[in-house]
Order: sequence, then structure tokens, then C-alpha cells
Amino acid sequence: MTASIFSLGKNARSNNAGKDSIVEGGSRPCESKRQGLILVASLVGKVPNLAGLTRTCEVFRAAALAVSDMRITKDPLFSSISVTAEQWMPLLEVPEADLGHWMVQKRAEGYRLIGVEQTAGSTLLPEFAFPSKSVLLLGREREGIPLELLQLLDHTVEIPQLGVIRSLNVHVSGAIALYEYSRQQHAQQQAKLS
Repeated sequence: MTASIFSLGKNARSNNAGKDSIVEGGSRPCESKRQGLILVASLVGKVPNLAGLTRTCEVFRAAALAVSDMRITKDPLFSSISVTAEQWMPLLEVPEADLGHWMVQKRAEGYRLIGVEQTAGSTLLPEFAFPSKSVLLLGREREGIPLELLQLLDHTVEIPQLGVIRSLNVHVSGAIALYEYSRQQHAQQQAKLS
């Protein structure tokens, strides 16, 4: 299976939702085209986080959401949180073992690889200008992005925080970053119309 907006790569599978630019999921008319951001949650393991990310990606019309195993969508807890978003959201199965290769392939296709991670060289999210073709990698709950994948990234961004706790929930971090990407893309489109 392939999706028209990108190639899937080795060992990646797609649910093919959103395969048509006119009708998505087989029955719902498209309100607007998908954005150029692929959110990668292949390192995320908790069902509520994956379901919430699916819903968030659908709301912001992300190009796709990559997960390590699409069987997660059959979990009743997933369904109760995603509220059918998986039916409208293009999902890719990219197992963690294949993630590095897949990311390198996306770079060759013109995507920039960005991780949400607190590093010595990370840019604060409000100061980062997202390229229109972006792959946004989220880390594991509690552990973040492994070093071997950090080394593949073009950029790391971090969300400014004021409290004592040093990190946000991975679903919340993904939602904030996806919102910022969407905000920037919308501002660019508005500027072109002016």
C-alpha cells in the first residue's frame, strides 16, 4: 500500500485513510488539504497517548501519524479516546527497529527531521521556523529520544517551561508542537494572500 503524499519506506504500512484528495476515510468530504508534517510516535508506548495524538493529528490535518504497531487502534481504550480519528487520519506503521532507516528515507524525500527534546542545542519552539515538509519525532515516555535517533535529526526543539517539573506528557508536547507548526503554516499562507 502507498499513500500519494509520501512513500512509506521499508517495512512501513499504511491504513490508507485520507488517500483521496476529495473524500477521506471513504465517506467524509475533505474540508482542507493535509499539511506537510508527519508526526512520528513510534517510540510512544501508552495507549492514551497514542489515541490522543491520533485525534490531535486529525484535528490539525497532519500528513500522517507514524506508530510502531497499528494493532493499537483495535484497543477499546484507544477507540474511546481517539473518537474515530483513526478512520480519517492516515496512519503509518513504522516499527522502532526500522525508524532510523525510515527517517533517513524521509530526509532524502525532502523532509527535515525535527525532534521534540531538551538538548544543549535545542531551539525554543516559539523561535523555530518549521519547514513545510517536516517529520516531527516524539520520544519515549519518561526517557525521550534515544541517542542513535537524536544523531539523525536536523533540529531539536523544546517547549519553554516555567514550573519545577522538567517535562510535559508526550501527547501534550506533540499537540503543542503540532499547533505551532499549524500556526506558522497558516501565517505564511495569510502573508501570501496579503
